[in-house]
Amino acid sequence: MSFVNRLRWFFKDRWGSYVLAVSIMALVSLLSTVPPSLIGKTVDHIREGELTSSGLTQTVLLLIGLSLFLYIMVYIWITTLFGNSALVEKVLRGRLLANLTRMTPAFFQRNSTGQLMALATNDVLAIGQTAGYGVMTLVNTLVGASVVVIMMISLVSYKLMIAALIPLPLLAVVISKLGKKVRTRFLDAQASFGKMNDHALESISGIRVIRSYVQENDDLYAFNKVTTDVMLKNKRVSILNALFQPIISLIVGVSYTIGIGYGSYLVFQDEISLGQLISFNIYLGMLIWPMISFGEFINVLQRGSASADRLDTALTQKPDLKDSDKPIAIKVPTRIEMKRLTFTYPTASQPSLADVSFQLERGQTLGIVGKTGSGKSTLLKQLLRQYPLDQKQLFIAGVPVEQIAIDQMRRWIAYVPQEHLLLSKTIRDNIALGKPNATSAEIAHAVQMASFTEDIAQMPEGLETVVGENGVMLSGGQKQRLAIARALLIDSEILLLDDSLSAVDARTESRILHHIRLAREGKTTFISTHRLSAVSHADWIIVLNEGRIIEEGTHEELMLFGGWYKEQWERQQMEASLEE
Repeated sequence: MSFVNRLRWFFKDRWGSYVLAVSIMALVSLLSTVPPSLIGKTVDHIREGELTSSGLTQTVLLLIGLSLFLYIMVYIWITTLFGNSALVEKVLRGRLLANLTRMTPAFFQRNSTGQLMALATNDVLAIGQTAGYGVMTLVNTLVGASVVVIMMISLVSYKLMIAALIPLPLLAVVISKLGKKVRTRFLDAQASFGKMNDHALESISGIRVIRSYVQENDDLYAFNKVTTDVMLKNKRVSILNALFQPIISLIVGVSYTIGIGYGSYLVFQDEISLGQLISFNIYLGMLIWPMISFGEFINVLQRGSASADRLDTALTQKPDLKDSDKPIAIKVPTRIEMKRLTFTYPTASQPSLADVSFQLERGQTLGIVGKTGSGKSTLLKQLLRQYPLDQKQLFIAGVPVEQIAIDQMRRWIAYVPQEHLLLSKTIRDNIALGKPNATSAEIAHAVQMASFTEDIAQMPEGLETVVGENGVMLSGGQKQRLAIARALLIDSEILLLDDSLSAVDARTESRILHHIRLAREGKTTFISTHRLSAVSHADWIIVLNEGRIIEEGTHEELMLFGGWYKEQWERQQMEASLEE
């Protein structure tokens, strides 16, 4: 029942098609009992010498017509029922992806990519099979068996029917115990499948590193261990699955033995005719599929129920961030202010930011510098609203961010992260990701501002060049400039550059920053970097160390202060002069 409860919304929405399919299946089961009755009567007519040519012809034509009608009916209910199966898979995959897009980074720390892929593939498929094939086996078991039993009683003998069905309660007990074990083993198999997905993703995405360290054989050995574990756990499931049909066949065989033995006795006692005995054995044969269906139903139900539980666990998880009940609408982020902001990652024990405070007016640029791991990227992520914050630590236009709609915040921002996400599409498609309806002139302008024009001109297909998975066809500097062009195209109120110029040379960096200053006049920019020349023009610069601000001011003020900033600036300038 847990499976039905979890998919109640789908069955409620598609009840009409299910009623149609089940009704046709019941009609097919009822009409399928007609041929055995006709065959039994024909045998009795032969035995009694009453069979005529016209009577035989009429019976044959009736059987042919009935077969064609049943063919049409079976086609209708199969397409209807399995159409619902495909539909529920589509809907569930859409719901899962929609839910994943709302999740914050903490969710993806708790759930690996491989496990989420297993949910979207194997688990959704198992649920779809239960909603289609499972319903079919259930109806065949209940309706098919009921109709056959009724025909046995009404047309043959209730005593023979009771004797032949004596072994069936044993079948229910055995299948119930096997079903519980199938569920447990199937959950283990699905978990191991998720681990295999994780390993495959890591191997494919890190193939360059694996090759550079000559670790191909070691990685293949490790992957072989993972796939062997998947194989063994799926074998354990298959072993139980394989037990269903032999047990059913054995019990049905016992029923056949009782039916033929006791039925022959009843024929000799003249309680039933030979034709009735033949009809009864055909009916008993018709019970084999409903009994097999019962075993299949238990098997499919346990798989579907286990997968539905796994999927429901993922879908019921809520984002760590929620919009305010009454969000405050702000047209323009005129001022951005942090007041003693402290932040700790969900899995960390020490804060990554501590007592960070600054104020930035619209149109200004903030430079963020510091050692590796000092908290530069973490500070930018607070503006992206990826993690919950304590109240009244971050303000936009004087309003606490927790009172501003999350979607509104994100619409203001264009973000260029350190790790660039590039789709396996053309350069044009990747640049236009945030603005799909951008014109060719707008894209060309964004490319020019990112100093990417010459690189694209050297490519045979220009903007139509397919970059490959995650930009495998591009260099590190080209990836960065493509990501910058994507951000500049949407002309956002706030631009976040997270160490986005590290892979370009100093002259290219200077040109890009010059273009950004001209294009974004009157709009706010945050630049996080290790190269201090990228922020020397900023209106305000903060120096972070272990999540705290240790220096702040303009470039000139920090040079006069004589601290870490001045030391780094002089060292970098010396390195640049030596390179020249």
